[in-house]
Amino acid sequence: MAHTWKFARVGGFDQVQLVTGEDLVSIGELDQKLWVALACPIKGLELDERTLALIDTDKDGRVRANELIAAAKWAGSMLKDVEVLAKGASSLSLSAIADDSDEGKLLHATAKKILSGLGKSDAKKISVEDMKDAIGAFEKEKLNGDGVVPVATADDDVTKKAIEDVLACTEAPPKDKSGEPGVDEASVKAFFEAIAAHAEWLKRGKSEEALRPLGDDTAAAFAAYSEVKTKVSDFFARARVAAYDPRALGAVNGEEKAYLEIAAKDLNVTADEVAHFPLAQVAVDKPLPLLKGLNPAWADKMASFASKVVKPLLGDRSALNEADWTTICGKLDPYGAYFADKKGASVEKLGAARVDELAASDLQKKLLELIAEDKSYEPQAKAIESVEKLVFFCRDLMEVANNFVSFRDFYSRRKPAAFQVGTLYLDQRACELCIAVNDAVKHAAMAPSSSNYLLYCDLKNSKGEAKQIAAAMTAGDVDNLMAGRNGVFYDRKGADWDATVTKIIENPISVRQAFWSPYKKVIRMVEDFVASRAAAKQAEADAKLTADVNKTTATAAAPPPAAGAAPAPAPAPAAAPPAPKKPLDIGIVAAIGVAVGGITAAFGALLQAFFGLGIWMPLGVLGILLAISGPSMAVAWLKLRKRNLGPILDANGWAVNAMAKVNVPLGGSLTKLAVLPEGSSRDMVDPYAEKRRPWGLYIFLLVLIGIGIAWYLGKVDRYLPHSVQSTTILHK
Repeated sequence: MAHTWKFARVGGFDQVQLVTGEDLVSIGELDQKLWVALACPIKGLELDERTLALIDTDKDGRVRANELIAAAKWAGSMLKDVEVLAKGASSLSLSAIADDSDEGKLLHATAKKILSGLGKSDAKKISVEDMKDAIGAFEKEKLNGDGVVPVATADDDVTKKAIEDVLACTEAPPKDKSGEPGVDEASVKAFFEAIAAHAEWLKRGKSEEALRPLGDDTAAAFAAYSEVKTKVSDFFARARVAAYDPRALGAVNGEEKAYLEIAAKDLNVTADEVAHFPLAQVAVDKPLPLLKGLNPAWADKMASFASKVVKPLLGDRSALNEADWTTICGKLDPYGAYFADKKGASVEKLGAARVDELAASDLQKKLLELIAEDKSYEPQAKAIESVEKLVFFCRDLMEVANNFVSFRDFYSRRKPAAFQVGTLYLDQRACELCIAVNDAVKHAAMAPSSSNYLLYCDLKNSKGEAKQIAAAMTAGDVDNLMAGRNGVFYDRKGADWDATVTKIIENPISVRQAFWSPYKKVIRMVEDFVASRAAAKQAEADAKLTADVNKTTATAAAPPPAAGAAPAPAPAPAAAPPAPKKPLDIGIVAAIGVAVGGITAAFGALLQAFFGLGIWMPLGVLGILLAISGPSMAVAWLKLRKRNLGPILDANGWAVNAMAKVNVPLGGSLTKLAVLPEGSSRDMVDPYAEKRRPWGLYIFLLVLIGIGIAWYLGKVDRYLPHSVQSTTILHK
């Protein structure tokens, strides 16, 4: 029989009400189009991360709808009464476990064994804390069923040394449940395959004499030979070109221009400027010198080549001809080919002796047996994990569902939702809709479409930890909000963090704020204009003052003429005064007059129309206000109707499946404004308050003047006695 669901219209859409255990285990029957979310991340939520990890069976860091359905179904099958899931208790009674199946019997027996191991043999319940203690103890055991063996697992030094060697030659060794690096079956097999290959390679090098013309010194000789091989071959190639045509000597030895260019610099003998020149001066039938006349950038490497290669193979030589070079190449190139074909390079660091020792040992077999013994505890480990899963699911699964299938916790306002990570105190407000930001770039790209006014804040605490949040400002005004402002953030555990606003995404907060927005923008524009003009004038005055001071100082510092010296030349005549400015053209004067007249006429017509409204003048004022503020208010009203959680959560890895609206009443409850406590008293006398201007008097005078103008124009005659009408007193 299909389950009967209850829905409530909350947040502008229908949300399923998950109250009973039967509701929870039946969520697989609920059409997923009616789910509020279909996926959520494991991190960044105020839910036990271990519970979410146990639900996340594919271990991809996200909980999906099908995984939650499977978790609820499994938990219900392991309990005698599914209503245990609705209680959310942190401990599970052993008698509640269904023991009518093999898995249920194993869970019950394992739970009793866990309690016994904790010294609680008589306990009737197993709690979340019991499971944490039991799992922590089991994971520290030498053999814990994960198939990973750390060094401490071995009982003898030989096996421990072998495990250390495997770890030293494995780039990313697996980790045991205890957190220690260890070896598993794959890493051990790969290691001993490399050992066998490298041992065979070493054996070939020892058995083939042609590969080791200098015995144990061959490797060092080959290294010295490799460093100069290209350069020596280049020298003899240039010599062959010179022998073919002596006219090429200048070219093969390098152009003189190139030498002149580097000679103009501070020359360093190891500099790249000379390193590309020939190894030595090339001449027809001239051998390569080994001691003198060498390119200074190559002198050290050639000295090493002469001592490690030439002398052991050919005897003492001061020069090398091409035939000698061919002999050297013939002796060392086979070793080069052998070296390039090196096998098992990953274990070379252990040394040839250790490689041979490991290749001849049975340590691979011992390590694989130890890993197999560890794996034999896997059923026990899985049974413990199953008990852990059931205990955690009984406590948390209903809460997960009510922050996933529906957003009951968020819209009921009885407690914060799982995605609300704390409260930001800033600008005399407390913002409760604070969401962790996992990817700042992605979040900032998606969040503006939520139509929320968002503050991105960097958080730091006294421990040096740091993270980032996005706080939705849903009440108050925006006049004092800006990047760089500091506040305090309290997480769900009550710990405080320093908060700094780093970025703001602007959207309307309320229609009231939108009403005043045009006027505030005009005021800010005027203030900015005045400030910029004042700054420009100040800079101009400062520049002029500086110029005058410099001029005066230069005049005062000029030395007096020496005795008997010719008198200083007379100062140059003063520059002619500037020509008097021409009077304004009569056409300009006329244009200005016309403009002023037009403005005056328009203003007069506006006043006449306004005062012509008579008693309807207040409606005229209201009309003007609406004309100015109406568009801003309309835009704010439209955006506030679209304000929702979806883009904010989706940017964090959620898959929100509904238009989860944050309307004005809900927004007002999510951002609390500063209010004096009930029963408080307040002294209204501020000793530092600025003197107030008599605005009441000014307004009264303006109204009086307005009434006088209206009387003068005859607009109020119909409301006055005949004797005081303007047409009676002033006639026409």
